[in-house]
Amino acid sequence: MPLDLEPDWPEPTVGLMLIAHPEAPARAVESVEVQFELSPDGALWLRYHIEVPETDLTLPDPAERDRADGLWKTTCCELFLKQPGEPGYLEFNFSPSSQWAAYRFASYRDGGENLDIEPPAIFLDCSASHLALEATVQLPRGWTDAPLLAALSAVVEETDGTKSYWALRHPPGKPDFHHPDCFALTLGAPPPA
Repeated sequence: MPLDLEPDWPEPTVGLMLIAHPEAPARAVESVEVQFELSPDGALWLRYHIEVPETDLTLPDPAERDRADGLWKTTCCELFLKQPGEPGYLEFNFSPSSQWAAYRFASYRDGGENLDIEPPAIFLDCSASHLALEATVQLPRGWTDAPLLAALSAVVEETDGTKSYWALRHPPGKPDFHHPDCFALTLGAPPPA
């Protein structure tokens, strides 16, 4: 059953705590929290706050703000969106390197073709005790005028090679952010501008 959260305009929602997959526990990561806000023009703002000592976190090298594949192989923040009743969905990857990816799937893991969108804006806020990644992505036409189902997730790699997989909800078995059970959040359509 999805969590029904209607954004309280204009403030972002209260942060949602992600949970680590039980078969891939974190060693040093204390928590992962996500805040979000969907604006009337269809821009979705997300803030992923990862509480982890800086010395224990593996980050990709800084790069140009370009599209790239395989970002999930190390620390990466992710978003999946689905229209209720439809088999297809979108996947967005936001890397601390400033690289990004966006894909369209016809159904569960079917497709994965590049989605043509404006490059998301990605910003980092780091300290000795946390990493916060903010991403703003403009949703495609047809994805802004009705409620959406969302899956919020993150992969966090630690310096000893430990990888933990964080989501609002996990399906049984190995980590799988594409699984329908992960779409645990209902985003209400934004109010008219």
